[in-house]
Amino acid sequence: MDRRKSAALAMLSFAMLIVSLDQYIVVVALPEIGRELGYSAHTLQSVISAYAIASSGFLLFGGRAADVLGRRRMLMTGLVLYGVASLAGGLATGPAWQLTARAVQGLGGALVFPSTLAIINTMFSEGRDRNRALGIWGGSGAAGLVIGVLLGGALTRVFGWEAVFFVNVPLVATALVLAVPLLDRGRPEVRRSFDLPGALTATGGITLLVFTLVQGPALHWSTIVGTSAVAVVLLVSFIGIERRSPDPLVPPNLLKNRVLVVAMVIAFLFMATFGSLLYFLSLYFQDVRGYDPLQTGLGFLVPTAVVVTGSTVAGRAVTRFGLRRTLLAALVIGAVGAVTLGLGMSAGGSYVALVPGLVLVSVGDGAVFTMMFIAAATGVSDRMQGVASGVVSTSSGIGASVGLAVLVLVANAHTSGLVGEELRAAAAEGIRTTVFVIGAGILLTLLFALRLRRPVTASCH
Repeated sequence: MDRRKSAALAMLSFAMLIVSLDQYIVVVALPEIGRELGYSAHTLQSVISAYAIASSGFLLFGGRAADVLGRRRMLMTGLVLYGVASLAGGLATGPAWQLTARAVQGLGGALVFPSTLAIINTMFSEGRDRNRALGIWGGSGAAGLVIGVLLGGALTRVFGWEAVFFVNVPLVATALVLAVPLLDRGRPEVRRSFDLPGALTATGGITLLVFTLVQGPALHWSTIVGTSAVAVVLLVSFIGIERRSPDPLVPPNLLKNRVLVVAMVIAFLFMATFGSLLYFLSLYFQDVRGYDPLQTGLGFLVPTAVVVTGSTVAGRAVTRFGLRRTLLAALVIGAVGAVTLGLGMSAGGSYVALVPGLVLVSVGDGAVFTMMFIAAATGVSDRMQGVASGVVSTSSGIGASVGLAVLVLVANAHTSGLVGEELRAAAAEGIRTTVFVIGAGILLTLLFALRLRRPVTASCH
């Protein structure tokens, strides 16, 4: 790997780290945000869901835009949106202002995420070089999810909740300065049209679907029925538009790549399981163990180090042992880790009892995160890398929403009406059960990973 490519990879991994951070950096700051800005207990979760809904809805659009309009251009546009929205979120004086900023952050992340992935996949040839590059990029992304909780705790404790938003501004500025000299401008594909009707119906349908899944428990049944119906209509319309479009948003041949389709399923299940675990760990540390934001962040030091290692090593392991074999091993380790972690959880347990499970589940987390994107790029031509990245990223975003919606119900099944010590004991038991369910979900992912095979064709046009 020459120096220029190495420097570009470092910049792209840094951009990935920035957008990954924000998925969980606000989690430990939520109680303070709620008190100061006047959120109710029912609306506070919207600080997270506003980002998730916008990000999931626009990922497919962002991936296709990167292919058609230029990958560096979309990356930098996304970073600018992300930085401006972060500044606005930190300056917010009320929920409406802040939730709007969070939605714009999600839009920025939806442009950055598939752009970084598409640039790497076209910069490095399939095989050893790409696997190694995606290991580094994946390490940054997977670590960002965990570092976000650690950094959020420290910033909230020392500077207040505003810092979890303001910290993004200098990070984004640095990434923008580095992007200009390190990344080729590239040329937009002027001979290809952008399927605007397809983009609008897909984005609208996915956004409404994720909104319904995330906000469902707080919505009236008539609203749920209404938003679900509109989402279905939009997605059915999208399918019809795609069939008639001369240059569809998602080329039909792309979905004939069996490895890509399996990667989509794995990405969905990964975020529904591994991706949801961080949220419940944070609740366990704060609501059951009584940790403050800084202590909660420090509790994630062990998984952070292991996740980074697992992601980085995964790329090399795939080159040596093959994608399918390495992925299956990582999923087995992750499932064992989830069960071990659940066994170590109790209202009166210690952090030390959690360490074996944290280590094992974090190995699986980091490795699977990298490998699902290696799979997504396998057998896909350079001109389709952006939309392939967007398709898999969208699947992961929907998986995160579905997983969290279901698992929150599991965790809170027996906490209604309880207070004090009874509530703490019930919360511990609920989270413990949820972690076991996550372990079962990881095993389900393994069944789909068994279907991984090399694509029939060398590329998708």
